[in-house]
Amino acid sequence: MTIGPVSGSLLYLNGVSVSFDGFRAINNLSLVLEPGEMRAVIGPNGAGKTTMMDIITGKTRPDEGQVIFGAETDLTRLDEPAIAALGIGRKFQKPTVFEPHTVWDNLLLALAGDRRPRFTLWARETSEEQDRIEEILATIRLGDLRRMRAGDLSHGQKQWLEIGMLLAQEPQLLLVDEPVAGMTDSETAQTADLLREINRTRSVVVVEHDMEFVRALGVKVTVLHEGSVLSEGSIDHVSADPKVIEVYLGR
Repeated sequence: MTIGPVSGSLLYLNGVSVSFDGFRAINNLSLVLEPGEMRAVIGPNGAGKTTMMDIITGKTRPDEGQVIFGAETDLTRLDEPAIAALGIGRKFQKPTVFEPHTVWDNLLLALAGDRRPRFTLWARETSEEQDRIEEILATIRLGDLRRMRAGDLSHGQKQWLEIGMLLAQEPQLLLVDEPVAGMTDSETAQTADLLREINRTRSVVVVEHDMEFVRALGVKVTVLHEGSVLSEGSIDHVSADPKVIEVYLGR
């Protein structure tokens, strides 16, 4: 295994490819994410954004290439639960919360630790757990709604709750898929603030279509096209790239 280029990085993809029924969804993809970095990943439909996250989280195994987390953990050898336990959390586009339960109980259920069904919600949470939930509620801006049923939250608030449930599991790396789809302008702006706040203590990869939201994040952008990196840099740099304009922005 080649460790040289991985040194100091949090996530390292090198020469990753995967095909489905003859279609190459990821094609010699290489990407390096530094500890503490937030990265935005954009690109047209079918560019490979979701497949890339599937590979990182162990849902899909690549045909070739390296996927290294931390110093030298080879993610291609691990299954989804093992990768989640390492500290990689993923938020899908559609929020999945426990709708009959309160915001507070959703976070309690998600806390890292023993949450087997026979135990959950019967035992009183410890003071440490209460403090951690309060901390997460402040981050996700749902402190005033702690006793509301999750099913009664707005779409944007459900997205924030699910992000909070991931934070409860103490991930080092958070993968977030189209977090502002279906949100109001106000919720979109608050989500940018929320992700920047989370980025103070952990690394974040955001897959998104909303270019104004990506601009609001103010982070390095990777543009995927046909399973490869087409362009990389600031939002202004990639927006001015003729290749990006041709395959993505010009549509």
